[in-house]
Amino acid sequence: MIHKYNAKSLSMWNHDELKVMLLLPGQTRPMGYCQGSEQDEQELRDMAEAEGVDDLKIHKRLLKTGREHWTLGEERVETEWVEDAE
Repeated sequence: MIHKYNAKSLSMWNHDELKVMLLLPGQTRPMGYCQGSEQDEQELRDMAEAEGVDDLKIHKRLLKTGREHWTLGEERVETEWVEDAE
């Protein structure tokens, strides 16, 4: 089950009741938390599909504490436009 970010879910994370923090690229606040089960991963993919994302990338990072950070999606790359020199 995905727990959206709020005071209660943050407290659960701080008390080691939840194993995974869900992050979005470029955001400082977590999207939410979960236990890291296959059902949680499928729920994330279903949520992404409902928002039009066909192939959700999940980057998993194991912490020293045994908990994990999952970053959902890809980092946006800013494109700098350079005008043609004549």
